[in-house]
Amino acid sequence: MSEVRAKKYLGQHFLTDESVAERIASSLGLTAPAPVLEIGPGMGVLTRHLMLNPLIDLTAVEIDPESVSYLRTHYPTLRLIEGDFLKMDLKALYGDSPFMVIGNYPYNISSQIFFKVLEYRDQIPVCAGMIQKEVAERIAAPHGSKTYGITSALLQAFYDIEYLFTVHEHVFNPPPKVKSAVIRMTRNSTHDLGCDERLFIRVVKTAFNQRRKTLRNSLKPMMQGREMAESVFGLRPEQISVKGFIDLTNLVQEILSQPPSRPALPADTALC
Repeated sequence: MSEVRAKKYLGQHFLTDESVAERIASSLGLTAPAPVLEIGPGMGVLTRHLMLNPLIDLTAVEIDPESVSYLRTHYPTLRLIEGDFLKMDLKALYGDSPFMVIGNYPYNISSQIFFKVLEYRDQIPVCAGMIQKEVAERIAAPHGSKTYGITSALLQAFYDIEYLFTVHEHVFNPPPKVKSAVIRMTRNSTHDLGCDERLFIRVVKTAFNQRRKTLRNSLKPMMQGREMAESVFGLRPEQISVKGFIDLTNLVQEILSQPPSRPALPADTALC
């Protein structure tokens, strides 16, 4: 098999530039031996450089049977799992041990990949790789930016995000219609947000789902008739830092613990 046919439904765009692959491989910043999981190796351009690093104990996961066949032929010593990363039980693979994640991630599922990394955040100290430039900018965006959003706030709560470099279209086969970028996510020191994590996620998502509205308007449905008199509710979500969202979550929880200021009408009245 000389090459793998890129499949649109898998979001495949195979990297062809060795120098870019080498830069991505070094983005983990390893100084000591570590297990590394590569997602979506495709034809192994990045894989080759990862395997050359003596500090990396590499495992790769690939969902495309054609790519799996190619990799097993060209990289017979590679520890390769055929399967869907999004459905994998990473505890079954690594137990409670730490590991790093890297890849040229499929554009169509990159956000889902990062949210799965977030589930295993206490085992994944570093996650690096290439994604669509627009998504990279969004993830790394500071609050106050127009691109700051749900993924920015949720990932930045537990990771420090670095936008490393831009990758142009011509280094892929087939070339994508957009530019790409390489980012690095490094686990920060936060282990307890200091608020209800589920409510934090709900508040962030609800706020940004109507990002042009003030928090008073976007959060209104979840507040169930309770007053939102505090000045923070007059802000828009992009104006709120991660710490601000943590404080907001605690405020929302406090308000929700109080009885509604506008009690619901009796059932017979409501039907009139």
